[in-house]
Amino acid sequence: MSRSKLVYTALAAFAIISAVFALRPSETPEGGLSATTRQQLQALQSADMKKLLLHPAPRALATAPYHTATGDPVALTEHKGKVVLLNFWATWCAPCRKEMPMLSALQSELGGPDFEVLTIATGRNDPAAMARFFAEIGVQNLPLHTDATSAMAREMGVLGLPATLLIARDGTEVARLLGEADWASDSAKSILKTLIAADD
Repeated sequence: MSRSKLVYTALAAFAIISAVFALRPSETPEGGLSATTRQQLQALQSADMKKLLLHPAPRALATAPYHTATGDPVALTEHKGKVVLLNFWATWCAPCRKEMPMLSALQSELGGPDFEVLTIATGRNDPAAMARFFAEIGVQNLPLHTDATSAMAREMGVLGLPATLLIARDGTEVARLLGEADWASDSAKSILKTLIAADD
């Protein structure tokens, strides 16, 4: 094949690929935070909650399921309609042990039809060790869900623990906080109450 034909073939291939990508639907889901809600949440951020990163655009949730303590697979989309604080943790994670009682307190105060703390142990975590972990820190109101292969965590870009993701009612991730935080603080509760009350 002549040099000119190679050039034309390459250009044609590039044009086809460009057209395919141009026709692909946007991977950024609709929804997320309104400008008003974003400003309200930012004004409420103090202390540990200053580490909460509000995404400039909503992020889609993982398609990989988590598993309940009885082994049933559940998709994150099944929680659509309520605000969810999704916490990834592990039995070997020392900061998780410090943070978990605060998440438990948050669930006790705000948990209900409009809000839920969803705790998922990612990676290899022995079920008996998970139950012992909760028992040792006095947590009785949070679920012992698992992401044993870390498929969900990888799909959501979770690289370290603990990682806590804030999911709006429309089923999109709108913020995340890496590392431990005082989720029972006034700032955290005000942020969550504002998002629960929002009409986004």
